[in-house]
Amino acid sequence: MSTSSSLPTDTADAKQAKKAAKRRRKAAQAEARAEQRRKRRAAAEQGSSVPVGETTGSAPGSVPELSRFGALRARIADLWERRIFPVLDVVSPIGWAVLGMAVFCWLLGLTLHITELNVIALALTVPLVIAALFVLGRASYQVTLDLQTHRVVVGTRAVGRVEVANPTQRVILPSRIELAVGSATAQFMVPRLPSGEMHEELFAVPTKRRAVLVVGPVRSVRDDPLSLMRRQVTWAKEQELYVHPRTVRLDEAASGFLRDLEGTPSSHLSSSDIAFHALRDYVPGDDRRHVHWRTTARTGKLMVRQFEETRRSHVVVALNNLAEHYATDEEFELAVSSAASLSAQTFREEKELTPFSFDTNQRTGTFRQMMDDYTTIDPIKDRFDLHELGQKAADLAPNASAVMLVVGSHTTARELNSAANQLPIGVMAVAIRCVEGAEVRRSAIGGLDVVTLGELDDLAKAMRAVGR
Repeated sequence: MSTSSSLPTDTADAKQAKKAAKRRRKAAQAEARAEQRRKRRAAAEQGSSVPVGETTGSAPGSVPELSRFGALRARIADLWERRIFPVLDVVSPIGWAVLGMAVFCWLLGLTLHITELNVIALALTVPLVIAALFVLGRASYQVTLDLQTHRVVVGTRAVGRVEVANPTQRVILPSRIELAVGSATAQFMVPRLPSGEMHEELFAVPTKRRAVLVVGPVRSVRDDPLSLMRRQVTWAKEQELYVHPRTVRLDEAASGFLRDLEGTPSSHLSSSDIAFHALRDYVPGDDRRHVHWRTTARTGKLMVRQFEETRRSHVVVALNNLAEHYATDEEFELAVSSAASLSAQTFREEKELTPFSFDTNQRTGTFRQMMDDYTTIDPIKDRFDLHELGQKAADLAPNASAVMLVVGSHTTARELNSAANQLPIGVMAVAIRCVEGAEVRRSAIGGLDVVTLGELDDLAKAMRAVGR
């Protein structure tokens, strides 16, 4: 597999996925039963209490008997889990069908002395024996799964590699390696590996949609040509790959969004801001960078500048993620990318930011956290009124200077107006209505500017229209 070739998207095996999920559930149940058995075994060894799960009030002399029975059952279960089940799990459903038919033909043929049934039984037994030879033996690989990056943008390829090494002193025969990527599975062959040798395979994951893909685990597989038996061993655990939504930068000409809305000055005085207020005497702890040396030289004592706090812009990006408000999945993806672009631009300019949707609030601690949260946003089918989105904006950021409502094509003017009425007085409110393929146009609903957006690349143009 080369870097230029993308992983197959049509090799997902639904039956194999169900079988793997069933095995995981069985493993969890077996672990719970093993824990129960350990408790019972401990109680049996003490001999002074009734085993866990047994009722009290038993006849005298019954506790040792129950303890012995519990210990025996624990040993049988342990034997099943460690020895018997791994062997039986190698046989595929097709293999079990062939085995059952072979046993039936052998019993019936030998009992009734029917030569034809014996021939059929022999014909069914031979492939089973050959399949067993294919899966016999042990492979001791050292496998490394390495993703070049764990975060990419929609449309770019995530490149990684799988390194398979032979750490043993013997030669390992060729085998097949499977790499799971979401619901798809990539396969490649590992050649014969002498002692100390390694084999490397590069792969590329196409990222067509925003998602969190699970890459891995890496398994070595040995099976027969008829798929009667299959033996697989997991060598490397899965890793998460975040496919972030595509975003665009907003140029400085988009003043409707980028301008710094300072608002009204507050009445609080500060020793560090941008609005000069007055001079005062120096007190221990003041920053010496704010000493006014000319006044200090004239008065003979240290004087420092005092500033007046100002309110800088606080941008709220509210994404409407109600499924019923969007015509298609592509339209919803356009809305997510638009909201992410607005949030990303605000974050780069180090302005105060509050991004959220109906059911989640996006983190703003780091840019990566915010984009990760936008990656996991899904449309919800719950029934909410859009005015609740405006109310949430007012509750989370009562001092906001600009609120961006990102909505779908099915959002009505009445719903937009009801959401705008919940916003604080004096806030700059803009609704970005995402309509796939539409031309950029601007309208107004009361004090709310409404911009229709059809392509993500037109977002900067749409925001420039708001600033006019």
